[in-house]
Amino acid sequence: MPFAIASGHHLTTASAENILREGGTAVDALLAAAFTAFVVEPMLAGPLGGGVAMIEEPGKAPAILDAFVQTPRRMAPEADLDIETITVDFGAETQDFHIGAATTATPCLIPALCDLHAKLGRMPLPELTSEAVTLARKGHTVTAFQSHVLHLIAAIVQNDPGPRAIYTEDETLLTEGKTLSNPDFADVLETLGLEGPRFFSEGEIATTLTALPGSHLGAADLKGAAAIRRQPLQTSRNGFDIWLNPAPSLGGLSIAAALEALPEGAGPLTLAKAFDAIDRLRAQGPIDTAALRALLTEHKAATRGTTHISIMDGKGLTAALTLSNGEGCGRVLPGTGIMPNNMLGEEDLCPDGPLHWQPDTRLATMMCPMLIRGENGTTALGSGGSSRIRTALTQVTLHLTEGKSVEDAITAPRLHMEKGNIAFEDAPHWAETLRKAYPEARVFDRAHMFFGGTHATTRTTKNQFSAAADPRRDGSATTG
Repeated sequence: MPFAIASGHHLTTASAENILREGGTAVDALLAAAFTAFVVEPMLAGPLGGGVAMIEEPGKAPAILDAFVQTPRRMAPEADLDIETITVDFGAETQDFHIGAATTATPCLIPALCDLHAKLGRMPLPELTSEAVTLARKGHTVTAFQSHVLHLIAAIVQNDPGPRAIYTEDETLLTEGKTLSNPDFADVLETLGLEGPRFFSEGEIATTLTALPGSHLGAADLKGAAAIRRQPLQTSRNGFDIWLNPAPSLGGLSIAAALEALPEGAGPLTLAKAFDAIDRLRAQGPIDTAALRALLTEHKAATRGTTHISIMDGKGLTAALTLSNGEGCGRVLPGTGIMPNNMLGEEDLCPDGPLHWQPDTRLATMMCPMLIRGENGTTALGSGGSSRIRTALTQVTLHLTEGKSVEDAITAPRLHMEKGNIAFEDAPHWAETLRKAYPEARVFDRAHMFFGGTHATTRTTKNQFSAAADPRRDGSATTG
């Protein structure tokens, strides 16, 4: 059976490929890939994080499965909370992050993935966890990219004995070529395969998570964790139909607004103005596309841990999943090898701070798995990159709807504008224009992980497959 896979790590892709070659569905392969990503991309994805999936079954409309995190049902007394601020040095800039058990929101990912498997999977769950179990127990070689990500958040990883025990050797962070193993997590994945999602929602993992000192979470939070099925936000451009993550997603709304307002062949200055205008309009409330278009006309002359998996199978099933663990809360659940998320400490998600959020509320996210359908076929794509997700996916989509191949659309230079600050990748055909307009811009001399990691698969109307992964984030793609 033919297939296409694109992800952020060659072992993640290989796990999905093995399942598809054994007769599994795209959803089977997605679960195997996600479990492997937890092991080999641990700074970008985790079982106690969040995710959003775009699913298209043959003959049915696309659907969004929102498995992002939920705020706890109650806030614990402030005096009891485990929370601290860590400053991370990214070289050109520093950024403060909140970590500790009190920054962990209710994870909904594992129940959502298992529910998806029950509906659209074919292979037994233990077979889907098997490859990840082996990699966690025996170890895998740390890649240059994963080493780079690990060192970016060194202040978080080295803050507590739990993560230090996993990610350091002789008190030194693991580097490229070193072996990373996590036997405690291997045991967790093996048990998950045997017991299913109750292990996370009511069993040992739930008990250990709620017992973590200084947390808001209680048993009811974990027992009630579940995905929310949503109808995708739909728009169109140049004859292409486009499906995106709807509200409360911030990413889908921003991408749709840009695609609906940007003129054909928009140059770099127009792109920069669009992203800046979207920021300002979004701060005022729902984005008015007409108002955005007017702003663009007026100006016409003028790291966060996330990864993505896209999979298509020969039976017409498409599954695209964006995953995130934030930066991780800096604590490891005893005996599990798992670092929970720190989503309540993320400025984008809780802009008023980690002690100011509405209880029992699904948090908004920039994550936006997408489908784009034209007369020749369908492309499933998504990106990591935190706040850069919206600008990365907008630019890739613009290229696709203007006739570029998926690979060329992904590798084309990118810019990002946020809160009036612009950054862009150096490229002869646009850098000079951007430098003149924004002399204070942050310029990257090559394609850089800052601008996200977009991974995509395509199925033509003749059932031919292709895949492309973003080299900015060590992407891996294959077809069969």
